Amino acid sequence: MTDTSGSARDANDPRLQGGAWREALEDRTVRAVGALTEALETVEVARGHLYAFHQLTGSADFKLEKAIELLEQAGHQALADELSQQLLGRNVLPGRWSFQVIEDYEETYYGPFRRFERQSRELTDGLPHVYEADLKRARRSVGLPGHEATPDEPGNR
Repeated sequence: MTDTSGSARDANDPRLQGGAWREALEDRTVRAVGALTEALETVEVARGHLYAFHQLTGSADFKLEKAIELLEQAGHQALADELSQQLLGRNVLPGRWSFQVIEDYEETYYGPFRRFERQSRELTDGLPHVYEADLKRARRSVGLPGHEATPDEPGNR
C-alpha cells in the first residue's frame, strides 16, 4: 500500500502517473470502487448532519432550561414546572438521546459501510480515489498554472 500521509508521496503516487500500474486495473472495477467511495462520502455528510442534530438538540435543551428559569422569574411556575418535567431532558427517539442515535448509527451503519469501502480498495492496490485521479489526469491542462499534478510540480508556486 502506498503512503498517503503527506505531499512527499505525490511525486511517486501511481494514481497521478497513470501508465502500466493504472492499465493493470480494470476500468469497470475502478468505476465501481469510485462509486462505493462516493456513496461513503454521502454517508459522511449524513453523519455530519447527525452531529449537527446532536449539537442543535443539546443546545435547544439548554435554551429550554433558560426559558424555564425565565418563566419561573416571571411568575409562571405551573408552565415552568410542566416544561421541566415533560420536555427538559426528553428523549429524541424512544429511549434515546441524540448521542445514542449517533452511537447506534455509527455501529449499525457507518462503521460497516466504512469497512466495506476500505475493503473495496484492495481492488485498486489499496489506493483510494483512483477514479478521481483518472479524471484529474484527463481534465487538467498540463503545463498551465493551477493544473499541476502535485503541489511540488514546477510552476505551482
